[in-house]
Amino acid sequence: MPQLKDIATQIRRDIVRMVHGCQSGHPGGSLGCADFFTALYFKVMQHKPQPFEMDGLDQDLFFLSNGHISPVFYSTLAHAGYFDKSELATFRKLNSRLQGHPTTHEHLPGVRVASGSLGQGMSVAIGAALSKKLNNDDRLVFSLHGDGELEEGQNWEAIMFAPHHKVDNLIVTIDWNGQQIDGTVEDVAGLGDLEPKFAAFGWKVLHMDGNNMDEVVATLEKAVSLTGQGQPIVILMKTVMGQGVDFMEGHHEWHGIAPSDEQLAKALAQLPETLGDY
Repeated sequence: MPQLKDIATQIRRDIVRMVHGCQSGHPGGSLGCADFFTALYFKVMQHKPQPFEMDGLDQDLFFLSNGHISPVFYSTLAHAGYFDKSELATFRKLNSRLQGHPTTHEHLPGVRVASGSLGQGMSVAIGAALSKKLNNDDRLVFSLHGDGELEEGQNWEAIMFAPHHKVDNLIVTIDWNGQQIDGTVEDVAGLGDLEPKFAAFGWKVLHMDGNNMDEVVATLEKAVSLTGQGQPIVILMKTVMGQGVDFMEGHHEWHGIAPSDEQLAKALAQLPETLGDY
């Protein structure tokens, strides 16, 4: 298998090409989360790409709550073997299965829930985790959420619910990049210190640098080791929006705009082709 860092670099390359190809999409958060997706799908999670089974019995499940970062999700699924990577060229185009926000009616392998209406994914992940308990299925449920997404109130109902019901087969990760579409999270609706907030509700809290591959792998593996102990687990993951493309890094403007031809060329010059382009 290629090195994880090489996979993440190719995924980043795919992201900027996909968004440029349709002149629409969300590159910033996708680039920031490429290391997380790579570590999860190619190292940590136990899953079966083929044949894809919607119920995922005896497999780890992943739910993307901040569905606008679909480019990183689709590229990861393609490289992991869920569908042919040539399909990435259809991103956000007419009749594509690769919609701007993942949906289920296109029957795209790897997608188990429609997402993009922010704030709902944690509730879905908790429901899936409880279903696994009812089915005596000892595999885990992972989910990813944006920090700006935590401004949605439904999250806090879910954050209260999970510890009360001892949903200890759940690993939630928050992409804590401090940026959202309207500016910085602090300026829009500051979240304060998330660790004591989650801890007060009864969660086990871990931290990681989401753009350090070794740390991402180690922290996800630690989280897995802490499951089954009566508490849900949350990882507060610090990332840089636009990571890997210097002129995009740390700027909320790249939350949802596409690069020009010139900007694409500059981005690709920083992201060497490692696994082959689609």
